[in-house]
Order: sequence, then C-alpha cells, then structure tokens
Amino acid sequence: MMDETSESGAARCPGPSVQDYLDQDSRPVPAALRFERNDHLGSEDIDAARFTSRAWAEREMERVWRRVWQFACLESEIPEVGDHEVYEIGDDSLVVVRTAPDEIRAFVNVCLHRGRKLRTAGGNVSEFRCPFHGFTWNLDGTMRTPPCAWDFPHVGTEKFSLPEARVATWRGFVFINMDPCAESFDSYRGTFDEYYIWPLEDRYKSLHIAKVLPCNWKVAQDAFIESFHVIATHPQMLPWLADANSQYDVMADQPHWSRMINIQGAPSPHVADWVTEEDVLETFYDSRAFYSAAQGRDLVRGEGDELPAIPPGGTARQVLAQRMREQLASTARQDFSATPDTELLDAINYLLFPNFNPWGGAKSNIVYRFRPHGLDPDACTAEIIFMSAPKQPGEMPPPAKIRWVPEDMLFADIPELGVLGPVFDQDCENLPYVQQGLKAMRKPGITLANYQESRIRHFNRTLDHWMEK
Repeated sequence: MMDETSESGAARCPGPSVQDYLDQDSRPVPAALRFERNDHLGSEDIDAARFTSRAWAEREMERVWRRVWQFACLESEIPEVGDHEVYEIGDDSLVVVRTAPDEIRAFVNVCLHRGRKLRTAGGNVSEFRCPFHGFTWNLDGTMRTPPCAWDFPHVGTEKFSLPEARVATWRGFVFINMDPCAESFDSYRGTFDEYYIWPLEDRYKSLHIAKVLPCNWKVAQDAFIESFHVIATHPQMLPWLADANSQYDVMADQPHWSRMINIQGAPSPHVADWVTEEDVLETFYDSRAFYSAAQGRDLVRGEGDELPAIPPGGTARQVLAQRMREQLASTARQDFSATPDTELLDAINYLLFPNFNPWGGAKSNIVYRFRPHGLDPDACTAEIIFMSAPKQPGEMPPPAKIRWVPEDMLFADIPELGVLGPVFDQDCENLPYVQQGLKAMRKPGITLANYQESRIRHFNRTLDHWMEK
C-alpha cells in the first residue's frame, strides 16, 4: 500500500500501488516491471522562458538538438540500397540513406554549391543530384566531377564531400547525432535496454499520423508523460484507470530515460470508494472498447454483445486481461497464454531524451514524437506511430506512410486511432491555452508536483544540463 508522508518528495497517493497490483497479476511479471525507483530531484519552479522564448529555442537547437541522439526514421522505411528518408529538425535537414545492404548513413541535405536542398522527400536514388545546377554526390557522400569542372579549379572533389552525421540503430529504429564527438548511442541510453524489453524490431509501422500543434514541443510532450491530468482532462477514465497511484521511475544517474506505469482495469483512487468491479468492467467497455479495434489495442465489442461475467472472487482487471489475451491470439495469431495482465492492459510509457516516447507491452506499441516546428517556440509537430505485430509472424507488411492531418482536424475523426482519438483531442484542447498562459503568466516559472510530475522535472534537469554544456 502507498503511504502519505510529509517528507519532501516521499509522499505517495494512499491506496494500492502499481507494485501491489502486479503482486496480484494472474501471470508472472517480468523483472523489468518490478523495478521501482524515484529519486527526489528538488521542488524548485521551472522557468517558463524555455517554452516561450525565441532566443531559448535558438540556443536549444544549437546546444541540444545538434548534439543529442534522436529518432530519425525506421530501418524498414529504407530497406534497399538508395532508399532514403529526409529528417528535419529546426532549420537542419538530413538525408538518411541506406548505402549498402548492411549500412545506413546520414548526410546534411544541402548542396555545397549554392545551398539548395538536395532532397525534399524520401524515395530511392542512385545518387544525390542537385536540381539547381546538377552538382552530384554518390550515396556515400563523395562528390562526382562537378558540371563545368573547368570553372571550379578551386574545388577538389575529395574535399567537397557532404558533411555527415553519426548513425545508430536500435530495435528497428534509426537514430542520428549531428555531433561528431558525441558519446556512443549505447552509452547514451544507459540502462534503458534493461527495462524496455519488447522486440519492436518484430513489429511493423501500421499507422503514422502527424499534426502541427499551436504550442511548444515541450508543452506537448509534458502532457503525455504524467497521469496527474486525468482527473480533469479525462474524467471518463476515472472508473477504470488508476491515475493518482501511477508509478514514475526517474533516476538522477540515468539522465536520458524515465518511465511511467499506469494501471488500467482498476479505479482511480479519486472514485474507488464508490466504484464496483462491475462498474469498472462496464465503463471500460463503454469508453475503451470500439466496434473495430485500433490496430490490436482496443477490445472489440460487437453490436448486442453481453458484457463478460466477473467470476466470484475475481476482478474486472483479470476479466479484461483474459479477453484481451483471447482477442490478440485470434488477430495476431500468437500465444498470449503466459502474458501477464499488465502487459495487456496497462499504459507503460518510456521517454528516451529528448523526444523518443515508446510504449511497452505485448499488444501494439505506440511511439510518440514531438519536435520543434522550425524555430517557432509557439508551434510543434506531434506524431503518433503504431508499431503492430504482423498477422503472420515474420511476414512484415510495408511500413505505413506518414499522414499529415490539418490543424483543425480532430484526432477522433481518424478511425484507425480507435479510442485514443478522442483522448488525444482532450489532451490537445489544453495545449494552446497552456502556451498562451505561459506568456501571460507573471510568475517566472511553473510549479510541479514532487512525484506525479517528477518525469517533467527529470526531463528539464537533463535539458538544463545540455543547455549549459
């Protein structure tokens, strides 16, 4: 049971903890999820200028984005030699290309003659040829003889190669780093791999939605790394989502990753005194179960289907987990009989600094990515990616193309998102008003909860470290 204490940073919501629920799981729970640690990192306000200042955004681009490892694309998006994707962050543009069957490289996506972008979209090429004057580079970034070479005696092809970024791959994802002196990606991740245990390389990208939001990228990301907001923003979830007793793992000696585990199929401590197990089951189906499942994430409830019965001594959580187990076995054609309830039901969200947000679990995994929109501190790009299990193991469908949706389009109008669509809309309803409020606020900083918003503090502590390096 969680206890209430006045010690700074040690207070927890009264009631069952995540680990208490995992003690009652119907299957053995992996050690990675039995880990729990939350280092108290202070309670000082976080200055608001980082969300609103153009000068901060420009420094952030120079001191953070040009020096950290960041998710650029998937290996499956560039399977053949010459396949490439364009990755852009702020004013920087990189072309990520497969140069050999077992090699991926990344180059600054700019012609060294007069500065035109070489590629404006992904595709397949045998060379990088500038559309302006025809200067051409091989896939490995070396320059070919320039047009009218007689007029460029001062340009040596051996010294006119495209500037290169570092590349690393992790479980099917491609990461880049523009700093040639950066630490290795293996070192950068710290102990992340010990606690993110799901084989994303065995999943395929089944959905990729992108939308520009009217807020700073950190304002957007912060809304998705804590559950404190559920009581006001998502009140329909309270009967079946244990929000205030979520687990937040942040470690002072692991600056680049954090985690949140949020129990589902159990009531919020805010309403637990008057919600029955039958209420949990009914409200879960009413608000979580759609007639068509969102890429293997939502339970399917057909027209006229009866709710499953809760056996004597059983819980709604156990019933829901078994239903998900059975449904996934039929749709993904895999055996989930040994999969614990927590991997089937719970929201297990990770953040690898600065903006790689993969969910864990046995069902289809979600990845969020929030990026600055150019150098505008008041806008960002939000992306939702579904990584789904193939219907036949080993038979990977081609990855879904990114789909940009208009700023005025609701996520609820994207049927593939299932239940998450309306939830995203509730989250996004707050964001422009947070951005506006940060500008109008007279207090110099924002105030955070010690525990429930500890991931936000952990993130900003790491951000400050990079800004000061």
